[in-house]
Amino acid sequence: MVEPEVLHATPGDRARAAADALGDDVLTRWCADLLSGRASWGDPALPDIGWVGGQVVTGWGSPHHLDDDTRYWSRVWAARTLLYVWSERCGPDVVAGLVDPAWRVREMCAKVAARWEVGPAAETCAGLVTTDDVPRVRAAAARVLGAVGEAEHADALHGAVDDRDESVRVAAARALGTLERRLDRDL
Repeated sequence: MVEPEVLHATPGDRARAAADALGDDVLTRWCADLLSGRASWGDPALPDIGWVGGQVVTGWGSPHHLDDDTRYWSRVWAARTLLYVWSERCGPDVVAGLVDPAWRVREMCAKVAARWEVGPAAETCAGLVTTDDVPRVRAAAARVLGAVGEAEHADALHGAVDDRDESVRVAAARALGTLERRLDRDL
């Protein structure tokens, strides 16, 4: 059972509580392993990050509630945790998560890549911003390009400024402005 204070805690508070209980290294390694498929949520051989000292610190809930159709949520939660607790060694797994079959994983990995300025994510995001079927993923990918993209990624943002979805158009326009300011040149 999840304690009421955990249910009302923000994802950031949950991530920090897990990091305080387990240490940043254990937590980020576990999240990266979940993203990559090297670990599975609920594996008894791994640290039980959901329960520390009898308290649920992440609020992720029971792994038994996930089935084949919802198992991707553990990867979403792992990526979301990395928004708040980070290690550079997680970068390759976050970049790999940008092509996850589940769109929510792709979106969250893009958010993480933008937050921590994961440069290697730019190339994948340049493709996502124009080809992903989900507007939320396209918009998140645009934000990554604003944060870490280079001049060669401007074409993808120019194309996304005309996207059929308004949220993508707005994100692309902002990202293009950010990219121009960051590179100190018109694109």
